[in-house]
Amino acid sequence: MGSNQEQKPHAVCIPAPLQGHINPMLKLAKILHSKGFFITFVNTEFNHQRLLRSHGLDSLDGLPSFRFETIPEGLPPPKNPNASQDIPTLAKAVEENCLGPFKRLVTKVNDSYAPVTCIVADLLMGFTIDAATELGIPEILLWTSGSGSLICYNQYPKLLENKLMPLKDPSYLTNGYLDTVIDCIPTTSGIRLKDVPPFIRKIYPGDDYMVEYFRLQLERAKKASAIMFNTFDELEHDVLESLASICNKWGVAMEIDNKVKSDEVAKLVVKMMEGEKGKEIRKNVIELKNKALEACTSPFGSSMVNLDKVVQLMYTFSK
Repeated sequence: MGSNQEQKPHAVCIPAPLQGHINPMLKLAKILHSKGFFITFVNTEFNHQRLLRSHGLDSLDGLPSFRFETIPEGLPPPKNPNASQDIPTLAKAVEENCLGPFKRLVTKVNDSYAPVTCIVADLLMGFTIDAATELGIPEILLWTSGSGSLICYNQYPKLLENKLMPLKDPSYLTNGYLDTVIDCIPTTSGIRLKDVPPFIRKIYPGDDYMVEYFRLQLERAKKASAIMFNTFDELEHDVLESLASICNKWGVAMEIDNKVKSDEVAKLVVKMMEGEKGKEIRKNVIELKNKALEACTSPFGSSMVNLDKVVQLMYTFSK
């Protein structure tokens, strides 16, 4: 191992094993790589094989300084290898089976590749906090959704305490109850019960487990060195200010229910393309796009400034 290699920081990046979480983490890993980091990118074996099938056998060969590794999630191979995994089942398997393999992998790449200076994990992969603590490695978490959704998950206990949830029976999905406006979630004026992530409704199998799962992940997240959010300050300023009391701060569409049917999607597409509401939404989206571009590409944009802060923090871990 050469002296230049030893001086470079080495980040082990691990997304939650869901496509909507893998892509943001991969983009972050590429940014860190462009700023001089060695990267070890960790997928579950199931998702690693899916990527190989969709992109080709040599697509994950990587570079000498950007490597891909895998850990098992502990589930049997599905009958359809391209099907999405059931989220509650997957969450439980990850929680129960991934800590040991992940610790062994970090130890392996630390000893044979380059000293690991930081773990960058999806917030839903809370077992990595336990691993980082045991191995004495700093950890930064990534929340791939908007920060408003994290506020909602953090308020699950309050919704239960106020007896707003769970739903009494499935009829409450359609009887108008979900349109109830709630005022117990900070910085989310006018939010309705239907806008809160749906596991708290406790209607479908696995919902009870997911409510406890999110509680556990949020409790662990308090131990992280920092949490990064996939947002920008101009979009969620008040929410980010509120989250600053929970963790370190770095930092428009048509409504579709989570159990939507294809004919309902078709109606909304027509509204979006031809209706007055669609015109208004497109105008708002263009305005947000311009603000996002300024935040993400201007040297003094909020996202660029915050990203530089995180990178500088991560560099201090290697000293």
